[in-house]
Amino acid sequence: MGLTKTEIFTEKQNRLATLFKVLGHPARIAILQHIIDQKACICNDLVEELGLAQATISQHLKELKNIGIIKGTIDGKSVCYCIDDNIWNDIKSELGLFFNQDTQSKTCC
Repeated sequence: MGLTKTEIFTEKQNRLATLFKVLGHPARIAILQHIIDQKACICNDLVEELGLAQATISQHLKELKNIGIIKGTIDGKSVCYCIDDNIWNDIKSELGLFFNQDTQSKTCC
């Protein structure tokens, strides 16, 4: 597989591509939905809810944490995860700008 040459794209384009890649897995969407519904959760809650292995859940949580959409606080031996509202709002804004681009005024093939 070839290199993506990310340096030829804008920072915004690279950020959106990374965001779409991380959100492009149904388990991560399910994790986010569960965290939003519960306001916060612990990894073991997700294991029970989704039926995936703890290691798999942990890997998905790591990816979501890497883009900043979730944050975790340590409580004894457990980590409690919640949505980072600032990043969540930034992402909503970025996606809104991307999807609200006017395509109607352009002529199509």
